[in-house]
Amino acid sequence: MKEKRNLFLCIICLLLALLLTLAEERKEDQALASRIAPEILRFHVLANSNSTEDQALKLKVRTRLLNSIYEELGEGASLEDTKDYVISHRENLEKEASNYMKSLGYDYPAHMELTDAYFPAKTYGDMVFPQGNYQAVRVKIGKGKGRNWWCVLYPPLCFVDSSYAVVPDESKEILRESVGESDYQKLSREKVKINLRFKTAELFSKKSSATIQTVE
Repeated sequence: MKEKRNLFLCIICLLLALLLTLAEERKEDQALASRIAPEILRFHVLANSNSTEDQALKLKVRTRLLNSIYEELGEGASLEDTKDYVISHRENLEKEASNYMKSLGYDYPAHMELTDAYFPAKTYGDMVFPQGNYQAVRVKIGKGKGRNWWCVLYPPLCFVDSSYAVVPDESKEILRESVGESDYQKLSREKVKINLRFKTAELFSKKSSATIQTVE
């Protein structure tokens, strides 16, 4: 009976430890997001609908616009350069997207804007960006009621082919210089996993030790 009670208490402690760990991780992620957000520019594309055709069109428009933006900006563009380009060329980019869709047989308008939006946690290669509010270039196709696609426009981490989702060293260096070494290391996916396991084990160890002492 005593062993069952101890086992039950251990399970409760484990659950509490996990909840505490998740709460702590969430708090840390929110703080990290607020620090790095001013140095990040997301790219957000909303499809007209969730139909198979509209979702496929969303990806084609995404690729078309990203190629245009990156080709025009060239290498060495800063965050402000990227924002200024999108703002000053917004109408041309919208027209390019609309004309491109018409060439494919779709009569959808394209609307682009620079806005602030909430994004869930997202993995780019071996980097993890925490959930939070970020400035973003948002592209709405037609009604914009379908599932969306997003990436990081600056530093250039937008992958149009997930099979090659490896963050280029150049982008990593830009990111490191922008957010600082400490926060850059916190974006490492492996570091996030290790920290989560370590903190969970540490909390569970403390809780278990306290429970055994109390029971006995």
